[in-house]
Amino acid sequence: MPGRLCSLIALSAFLFSISCAQPEPEEAEPAQAAPAPVEAAAVDPTVADPDHYAVELDNDRVRILRITYGPGEESVMHSHPDSVAVFLTDAVAQMTTADGSTEELSVNAGQALFAPARTHVGKNLADAPWEVVEVELKPGAGPAAAADVPDPTIVDAGHYTAEFENDKVRILRIAYGAGEESVMHYHPDSVAVFLTDHLVQMSLPDGSKEEVSASARDAMFIPAGQHLPKNISDGPWELILIELK
Repeated sequence: MPGRLCSLIALSAFLFSISCAQPEPEEAEPAQAAPAPVEAAAVDPTVADPDHYAVELDNDRVRILRITYGPGEESVMHSHPDSVAVFLTDAVAQMTTADGSTEELSVNAGQALFAPARTHVGKNLADAPWEVVEVELKPGAGPAAAADVPDPTIVDAGHYTAEFENDKVRILRIAYGAGEESVMHYHPDSVAVFLTDHLVQMSLPDGSKEEVSASARDAMFIPAGQHLPKNISDGPWELILIELK
């Protein structure tokens, strides 16, 4: 009996030693987060598609593009920074983004739209050509205005209407009848897109005067400053002014 008891004790000790020798179960590794989607690389439309996109001006504040599409024409994938598009013709377009989603856009001639940075393919869905002036915005601020400079939408609301404003731009629609003039007012660095032929006399703060002429569809960068415009043409004129912040 003592011998049997000793054998049982020895067997128990052996089984206990086996159980202690078993390796601890490995802890599960934490789940890895799914990789962030890779954004499409920026592609300059004037390089990828020069038939539809041409540079008209490039400085430290903006790049101005002239965009033209024939009926049914389509581009390739390309990118724009934050921009303002001024439509010189009616346009019906389909925009396809980098993820494959599509959006249709219908715009009337003379409209100006702010568009956040984007990558897309454009296609003209209309049976007529369309033309757009696109003002691509660059980072950085222009010269600071002096205190209490006159805002044209306040001192001359009859000629100047703000259609859109955010932290990057203010879009004004400016319309004068034949012979009409304004009062002295201030604009920051701006881009003018002329919807009609334009002939204006500018009176400057120092008392000097200068004439400025432009044709319908022209685009012009205008440095910050004060002036008093007068329409010296025989007919009305209208333009879109994109004030830069």
